[in-house]
Amino acid sequence: MARFIYSLIFTLLLPFILIRLVMRARKAPAYGERWLERFGIFTKPDFVQGKKAIWFHTVSVGEFIAAVPLIEQVMAADLDRPIVITTTTPTGSEQVKKRFKSELGQRVFHVYLPYDLPWFLNAFLRRLNPQLLVILETELWPNLIHSCHKHGTRVLVANARLSEKSAKGYAKLAKLSAQMLGQIDCLAVQNETDGQRFVAVGMPVDNMTVTGSIKFDITIKDELLQSGKNWREQWGSKRKVIMVASTHQGEDEIALQAFRELLTEPSMETQAPLLIVVPRHPERFDDVANLIEKQGLKLVRRSLLLSSPEQTDLKSSQVLLVDSMGELMQFLAASDVCVMGGSYVENGGHNPLEPAALQVPILMGPSQFNFALICQQLEEAGGLLTVQEQELGQTLKTWILDDALIQLKGQQAKQVVDSNTGAKQKVFELIQQQLH
Repeated sequence: MARFIYSLIFTLLLPFILIRLVMRARKAPAYGERWLERFGIFTKPDFVQGKKAIWFHTVSVGEFIAAVPLIEQVMAADLDRPIVITTTTPTGSEQVKKRFKSELGQRVFHVYLPYDLPWFLNAFLRRLNPQLLVILETELWPNLIHSCHKHGTRVLVANARLSEKSAKGYAKLAKLSAQMLGQIDCLAVQNETDGQRFVAVGMPVDNMTVTGSIKFDITIKDELLQSGKNWREQWGSKRKVIMVASTHQGEDEIALQAFRELLTEPSMETQAPLLIVVPRHPERFDDVANLIEKQGLKLVRRSLLLSSPEQTDLKSSQVLLVDSMGELMQFLAASDVCVMGGSYVENGGHNPLEPAALQVPILMGPSQFNFALICQQLEEAGGLLTVQEQELGQTLKTWILDDALIQLKGQQAKQVVDSNTGAKQKVFELIQQQLH
């Protein structure tokens, strides 16, 4: 009954969901494309015919990037098995296409996840007939889990986490939550604390394993480090570089104010620092560019470097706006300090392990609930510092003027990553168990 009521409410809300999609498409046209996929309507690829696929669901960019090493390991272990990857956002979709460009249409099939209603999901499952669904993190939908259970598709949730805030939300819908969690075949949770929260809202203990976070298993390739060195040479190898990563509306102003404070430091006059701003969502690129220019700062856009590199002077620029997707890591590799976005608005913060793996120390605002335990580990080790908005400028001054301090904090951050690897292998073994 609880799921029936949920489905009824979802159905009634569907027109409003579609209106919101239309509104988002005005700023980000990609949201206006491939609508039929969201209703479970698409052409089934020939290479899936007669084979048991593994289906990975990664809601957007962050989850997909974290899942790539795991997907690659699964593909290498079973060369004949088709891989289906779903996302819900166009930015996530672009990353799938970019990373698995050569495998798309041959072994990898990408499609949007249908809306969480039985008739859409049943159509999806009938077409693809996957043997196993691997959900990254906690993108849990009642009808998705139930439809897979009914169809005979096993469900494994990898890298699962449940914040205290989310647990309270699950508890308010106790019957629906318990029904959904009871139909998950295996839940690989990041830590004991989150595991206890899952059990409290209905997850069977026997179906749950603590594996740690696969986000610690970050592979840093030599090409990435070389790319970072190349960028530094282009804008001046001795310049201090501050990355502001994955910003949301309202955070760019905070970062720019802190940067302007930094520019008032007399020692910065001879070798001015460079600020790299990476907005989280592409529909904000132009707005952020306008904001930077209104501040009177010398701006270079990444898109201009791609189209007309000869017309840009990186060495005299003050701000580089990365108005492209999937390039954050190469710019992190060229940075001295990372200010992590999503933490100066109530968004819970974004993944601090990416800069940590590159030995880049991190400054974050107080909103960290998405990565609470990871942030705590990094802060206790010294590689991350929580800084209030009004203190950000002064803290940047302190860090930027002390090379030894930056180096030490970067090493401390990297040590946390190195000491927590291994979750990917544990999740891979759980996948093999579910398949066999």
